[in-house]
Amino acid sequence: MSIQNTPRRTFLGTAVAAAASAAIPSRLHGASRSLAAAPDDWMDEVPGANRCLFDFNQHKKGGPLLHILNYLSTYAAAYGTEPGEVGAAATLYGIGGASSISLGFDDAMWDKYGLGEYTGLHDAGGRAYTRNPFHRPTEAEGHLLSEGASVPPLPIFPGAAVALGIESLQGMGTKFIMCQNALNAWSFELEARGKGAQTDINAELTEHLLPGVTIVPAMVIAIEKAQAAGIRYNKQ
Repeated sequence: MSIQNTPRRTFLGTAVAAAASAAIPSRLHGASRSLAAAPDDWMDEVPGANRCLFDFNQHKKGGPLLHILNYLSTYAAAYGTEPGEVGAAATLYGIGGASSISLGFDDAMWDKYGLGEYTGLHDAGGRAYTRNPFHRPTEAEGHLLSEGASVPPLPIFPGAAVALGIESLQGMGTKFIMCQNALNAWSFELEARGKGAQTDINAELTEHLLPGVTIVPAMVIAIEKAQAAGIRYNKQ
């Protein structure tokens, strides 16, 4: 049966199920939490012959992560790829509450700096998150996808929310990179919001990156280098 003739719910369900079984023995969880020895070393952690960089500087309530899940899981479900044959890169950068950079930090930073309120991300009860809801999301985070897409709650969203978690996507072959220049600017922004001294904030945030997130000198250069290395580009 062709993809076009496959019922939407059935195909998406198959794709998410494929995601659960497509985790690769990953080096990403133990990767550098700071600048790599060489600025472009992170590309070695994007596996496979089919590789794509998803460029998003806004979190969009998880929409870009859903697109990465769609890319990886559909290759497995529709094209029969094996773990390690397809890889993705994801960009964390920008400043302001809508930026994606906050997704790269652990729960302690979300709690200390009130990042749930700052980013406008609230749980289903309307309470600002005090943890990173995209690191290890539960089905309860499905409402974020509904809000981000401006649609009613859909039955596929709770399961998709779990599968699109950063840790889950890393296991499927996604490398997350963060812009050093954006991190510096964001630290100045937090200082301006009365959260402390910029140098202290910057150092603390760097120490509290999620496992597997690597800092690159500048995202604009990382994107250029990735394309030169044959990693395709997808603007979110």
